[in-house]
Amino acid sequence: MSNSNIKPTEGEMEILQVLWQKGLCTVRAVHEALNKKDSGYTTTLKLMQIMHEKGMVERDTNQKTHIYKALVSQDKTEKQLVNKMIDNVFNGSAARLVMQALGNHTASSEELDEIKKYLDSLK
Repeated sequence: MSNSNIKPTEGEMEILQVLWQKGLCTVRAVHEALNKKDSGYTTTLKLMQIMHEKGMVERDTNQKTHIYKALVSQDKTEKQLVNKMIDNVFNGSAARLVMQALGNHTASSEELDEIKKYLDSLK
């Protein structure tokens, strides 16, 4: 199965975030990084097994403890999800998405400078 059009669930995205940040991880390491009080280790294990079946993560079974890594690109996944959000929530308007995001979240001056530079590069 190609992982180019995978649309991760919220739980899968949380796991992907950990794998993107840490690289190679055991289920235990991912579970501890998630720090979820309301879900057990077996829930994390099951989700990661499902993600393996979907082709989202790779599992190295050469050791006693299985090691996982993300197979889907962070950049590509974020772009797909943002495009879907722009289409479904903001009627195709990227400007409305940006204004809503900046209106509800205080950006640091460094972030604002980065945004300005990016906007200038688009002109």
